[in-house]
Amino acid sequence: MQSTSESTAGRQAVVPLRRLLPGLVIGPASWLGPYIASVSLFLPAMIAMLDEDHKIELVATFATAAMIVAAISNMIAGALSDRTKTRWGKRTPWLVIGGFAFMLAMISASLAPNVPILFAAWLFGQVALNFIVAPMVAWIDMAPEGKKATASSVYGGLGMALGNNGFNIVAAMLLGQFRLGFAIFGSITFIGTLIAAIIVREPSNLDEQFTSASSATKQRISLKSLKTVFPAWRIGRDYYLALMGKLCQGIGNFAVMGYLLYIMTDFMGLTTDESTFPIQLINTIMLVFGIAMGFLAGPLSDRFNLLKWPIAFSALLLGIGALGMFFLRDNGGIIVYGVSAGLGMGLWNSLDNYLNLRVIPDKSRVAFFLGVYNLGNTLTQAIAPVLAAVAIGIFGFSSIFLMSFVFAIIGGVLIAAIRSVRR
Repeated sequence: MQSTSESTAGRQAVVPLRRLLPGLVIGPASWLGPYIASVSLFLPAMIAMLDEDHKIELVATFATAAMIVAAISNMIAGALSDRTKTRWGKRTPWLVIGGFAFMLAMISASLAPNVPILFAAWLFGQVALNFIVAPMVAWIDMAPEGKKATASSVYGGLGMALGNNGFNIVAAMLLGQFRLGFAIFGSITFIGTLIAAIIVREPSNLDEQFTSASSATKQRISLKSLKTVFPAWRIGRDYYLALMGKLCQGIGNFAVMGYLLYIMTDFMGLTTDESTFPIQLINTIMLVFGIAMGFLAGPLSDRFNLLKWPIAFSALLLGIGALGMFFLRDNGGIIVYGVSAGLGMGLWNSLDNYLNLRVIPDKSRVAFFLGVYNLGNTLTQAIAPVLAAVAIGIFGFSSIFLMSFVFAIIGGVLIAAIRSVRR
C-alpha cells in the first residue's frame, strides 16, 4: 500500500494514487484536448475564413510567434511554481489561474473579427496554457516511489491520449461552427483543470524549506547565475538528449496532425464536410491505442524495468505511420497511419515523462525542467507548421509525410543515445 505522507519539509510531497491518478487523466486531457482541437482544426479554419489566400503563411506566422511566447512563458511558469508556497501547494494556484486565463483567450479568439485580433488572443492563450502545463506535469513527481512510471503512463497514455485524439473526434463535428468551438473548448479547459485540482488536493507546502543554493530570492542576477539555469552538457547530457528527442518526435507527429484538415482538403481533394469522417477515424484509432498503452505501458515498465528502448521504438512506429499515408494516399493509408502512429504515440506519451524524471539534472527544480521538457507538446506544434509550410511551398503536401518520418527517426535515435537509463 502506497504511502499517505503528503507534506514534509524539505521533501517532495506524496499524494495517494487514488487521488493522483484521476487528476493525471482529467488534468492533461482538459488542457491538451482543447488546445489540439483549436490549433489543428478551429484556428486553421478561422484563418482560412479570414484570409483564404494567405492561410498557409498565416498558420506558420501564428506558429512562430506562439513558439517564442510558449518557450518564455513555460520557463517562467515552471520557475515560479517551484518557488511558490501556499496552503494549496506550489502547483495548484498557477494551473487554475492559467486555466481561467486560457478560457478567456479562447472566448476572445471566437469573437475575433480579423486576423490581428485573432493573433493577439492566440498569443495570450499560449501564455495562459503554459501556466497550466509546467506546474501540472510536476504532479507526476508526487507519486509514491516505485509508482512514478505508472503515474507517467496515466498522464501521457490516458490523459494525453484523450487530449490528443479524443477531443478532435468531437471537434471535427464543429468545423462548420469553429467560433463556437473555440468558446466551448476553452471553457472545458478551465472546468477540467479545476476539477483535477480538487481531486488531487495537493497538500500545503507552507512548511517547505527551500535551499539557499536554489533560492531565486537569495541569488543576485548575474551572467554567472544565468548560466546555471541550464547546466553544462557534461552534467545535463541525457536531459538534453531526451529534450531534443521529444522535440524531433513532436515535429514528426504534428507535421501530419497539425495539417490534417488541409491534408484532407488540399491533398486528398475532400471538402470540409467530407473531411469530418477521416479526421474522426484517425483520431478514434489513435485514441484506442493511446488508452491501451496508458493502461499497459507504465505498469509493464515498472515491472520489467524497461523505459528507454520502448520509447525509442515508439518513434519508429510514428515514422512508419507517416510513410503509410504517403504511399497509399487513401482510406487504407489513413488506417495504417492511425494504427501505427497511434501505437507509437501511445507508447511514447505513456513513458516519456518518467524518462525525463530519471534524467533531470537538478531535482530541486522539477517543475522547471519538466515544464521545459513538456514544451515538446506545445513548442513542436509551433515549429512543425513553420517547417511544413516551407516543405509544402517547395515540394507540395506529400513532403510533410517524409518530413514526419525523418524527424521521428531522429527522435528515436536521440533517445537511444541516453546513457544513464540503460533499458
